[in-house]
Amino acid sequence: MEQICLRRIHNDNSQDIESYIAHDGYTALRKALTEMTPEAVHEEVRASNMGGRGGAGFPTAMKWNFLVGARGQPKYVLCNFDESEPGTFSNRIIGEEDPHLLVEGCLLAAYATGCSIIFIYIRGEYFLAYERVKHAIEQAYARGFIGKNILGTDFSVEMHLRRGAGAYICGEETAIMNSLEGKRGYPRARPPFPANEGLFGKPTLINNVETLSNLPDIVLKGGEWWSNLGVNEGAGLNIYCLSGHVERPGAYELPMGTTARELIYEHGGGIWQGRELKAWKPGGASSAILPADMIDLVLDFKPVQAAGTILGTAGVVVMDDHTCVVDAAIRDATFFEEESCGFCFPCRDGTRVLRMLLERVRHGVAAPDTMDLIEHASTDMMGASFCGLGQFAPWPVVSTVRNFRKEYEAHILERVCPAGVCPMDGAEPDEHVDRRTLQEMLVAQKGGVLA
Repeated sequence: MEQICLRRIHNDNSQDIESYIAHDGYTALRKALTEMTPEAVHEEVRASNMGGRGGAGFPTAMKWNFLVGARGQPKYVLCNFDESEPGTFSNRIIGEEDPHLLVEGCLLAAYATGCSIIFIYIRGEYFLAYERVKHAIEQAYARGFIGKNILGTDFSVEMHLRRGAGAYICGEETAIMNSLEGKRGYPRARPPFPANEGLFGKPTLINNVETLSNLPDIVLKGGEWWSNLGVNEGAGLNIYCLSGHVERPGAYELPMGTTARELIYEHGGGIWQGRELKAWKPGGASSAILPADMIDLVLDFKPVQAAGTILGTAGVVVMDDHTCVVDAAIRDATFFEEESCGFCFPCRDGTRVLRMLLERVRHGVAAPDTMDLIEHASTDMMGASFCGLGQFAPWPVVSTVRNFRKEYEAHILERVCPAGVCPMDGAEPDEHVDRRTLQEMLVAQKGGVLA
C-alpha cells in the first residue's frame, strides 16, 4: 500500500540526513528551486486538492493564496507542531522518525509563498521529537539546505525551533502566535487573519506537520497523482490515529475516504478481547461520540461534518461494550475544563458546568431535567465561545446525550449504570450546581461576558 509521510520511518537511522538523502530526501527542494517557479509549486498544491491536516480541512492552496497577495515583509511560515488533541499522535511519529521530511516541507511552503523565516512550534512534552527536529535543522543548515542562497539559487530562508509549555489552547492558530511572541496563549480576534496580520504583525502561513510533510511528494510526483490516491471522493492519503479498545492500535496512513469499518476491523484487527463495538470518535477528544451503527461512515472532512461532527486530526478512538458513555463523557469534560484558557466566560464556566452536571449523573443524584440542562449549556457554548476550544468542547458530552439517551435515563431515572462503571453511590459531588446557578451562568454566556 502506498505511503508518503510514514514510508521512511522503519529505515535504519531514519532521522539522520544521510538516510533521508539516500531515500530521495531534498530531491523535491532541488527540483522546486532549479526547475519550478513558486507559482508552479503552488499550482501542484492546488491540483492536489489537499485539505489541511490540522483539523479544519481548509484547502491548503487557498490558504497559501491569501498569503501570496498579502503586503508586508518579512513573511513567516509557522509550522503548528503543538499536537495535543487526545487520541492524536501522527505528528510525533514524523518528528521523531523522519524530521527531515518536515524540514523539507517547510522549505517548500516558504519558497512557494515568498516567506523568508520559518518557525516550528513544537509541543513542550515532545522531548524526543524536539531533539530530533533540532538536530535535523542543524544538519540541513550544515548541508546548505537552509540559509543564504540555498543550492546556489536566490532563495534564502531562516528556520527556528520553539517549544511550547504544554497548553492545549496554543494549538489554536492565533494563540500559537501569541505564545511565540512571548505573550499569554490567548486566542486573537479575527479579522485580521494571520495571512494579513499574523506573527509579529506580518503575513503568516500556518500549516500543521502532516500538511507540510506531504509537500515533497506532491512536488516530485504531481498534485493530480497525490489527489488520486484518495477513495470515496477523498483526496490523497491521511494518517488515521487509532486508539482505544482495538487489537492493533497505531498510526495508519491510508487513502482519505477510508471508512471507519475498514480502519477498525481490517487494519486495527477489530475490537479487543472479542468484545463488541459500542461507540467511537472520528476526530479525537473534541469530536462527537458516535454509536456503533455509524461504523460505515466515510472518514473525510465533508462526510463526517454531514454526520454532525468533525474529522479533526483523525484521531479515531474506539470504545467497546463494557464502556459507560457517561464515564467517557466526563473524562473529556474534565480535560476541556482543565485546558480552558479562561479568556471567555462561555468556555471557562461552561466546561465546568458540563463536568459538574456529569458528576451528578455519575453518582446517581442528577435531577430529571439534567439532559435538557446539558443540551442548553452545550448549545450556548457552541454559539458564544470565543475560539474553537470552547465551541467544540461540548461535542463529546452533548453527543452522548443525543446518541445514548437510554443510558442517561438509566443513570438519572433508575439510578443504575448499565455498564457497571459509575459508582452510583448517591454521594453529592464536592461542587454543586443548581438550576438557578446554571441559568445565571447561561444568561451571562449569551451576553458574551469576558473575563
